[in-house]
Amino acid sequence: MLDFFISPAHAQEAAAGGGIAQIVMLVGFVLIFYFLLWRPQAKRAKQHRQLIGGLDKGDEIVIGGGLVGRITKVSDEFIAMEVADGTEVNVQKSAVAAVLPKGTIKSI
Repeated sequence: MLDFFISPAHAQEAAAGGGIAQIVMLVGFVLIFYFLLWRPQAKRAKQHRQLIGGLDKGDEIVIGGGLVGRITKVSDEFIAMEVADGTEVNVQKSAVAAVLPKGTIKSI
């Protein structure tokens, strides 16, 4: 008959220890999420903002769709990009994927 009263006491004690373990696991998951997902994404976004902020006339760029050209005009949100002689395309600044080294277009 005493075993009936002792078992719940052990079960409650184990549950209390398990609660601390669950909190530690939750904190661990939050840290993993921060270091593996959020922080690298924020770093890439910061680099892209710096890339867009540094665009200037004459830079050779690649946009997200793979189109390569030279910047002819820069405004607040858009750039004019020359893709061929006499052919200009207006593109949002956020579409720029990379700035190429000078002379890349001639070598293509």
